[in-house]
Amino acid sequence: MKISFMTLGCPDWDLETICARGQEYGYDGIDFRGYLDQIDVTLLPEFTTRASETRGKLEDAGLAVSGISSSIRVCEPEALQRNLEEARRTIPVAKAFGTTNIRVFGGGNLDEHSRQELSEFGRECVARILELDGARDLHWLFETHDLWVKAQHCRLLLDSIPEPAFGALWDMGHTYRVGREEPAESFQAIGTRVGYVHVKDAIYDPGSPLAMKDGWHYVFPGTGELPLAESLSLLQESGYDGWLLFEHEKRWHPELPEPEVAFPRFVDWIQPLTDPTAGI
Repeated sequence: MKISFMTLGCPDWDLETICARGQEYGYDGIDFRGYLDQIDVTLLPEFTTRASETRGKLEDAGLAVSGISSSIRVCEPEALQRNLEEARRTIPVAKAFGTTNIRVFGGGNLDEHSRQELSEFGRECVARILELDGARDLHWLFETHDLWVKAQHCRLLLDSIPEPAFGALWDMGHTYRVGREEPAESFQAIGTRVGYVHVKDAIYDPGSPLAMKDGWHYVFPGTGELPLAESLSLLQESGYDGWLLFEHEKRWHPELPEPEVAFPRFVDWIQPLTDPTAGI
């Protein structure tokens, strides 16, 4: 398995800093969820007209682009055209950077529609996306997120789209912390479709000033209460050899530690768990 970090965790870093720090800390890749002041990298020249220059700098630092994290929400019918436009922009960016992984959300509104109806909206949206030129060359990865934090719920949409180009992104923190699923439950539901993994840790401490609305707050991986080691073991036993991404949500949670502290801590923690030769 290869390890990656997301630009969500280093919103103030420019490309030179991303390259230097990623190489210094020992990462294999980077996932783009925003760059500096713009959350949608498909609107920036660094990822369009100057993509080859940007890719060259990343490759010189030994960093691959593990994925592009889009804002597409496939289960929102009112967003269909916006989703298609973003997908159309994202395809050439992904290809220019040599990645096949595109994160998508589910989204939706359960006050207005049943989950089955939302799943049908999602199926229709994904079908339209896959009709776009070049879309089937990529992997559109449905994250366990928002209304779809339960892997069991994600199965509704995954089962309706038995396409190699459509799979699951397992955020192992979301399924346990929010979805209240044990790792084995989540993996049984979506394990055969997992093409990408998000890793982060948290503790339940509702009295902390850092606590989110649900009483949890993020901590360094390996120091919290989420069953990360068990989840990683399930991946290893299944033969998963894809990306493990450290999702440090500094852009959304400015109180989190600086990336200069958090990013190397993740590498130090995860290497012994994923590489039996680490430290030898």
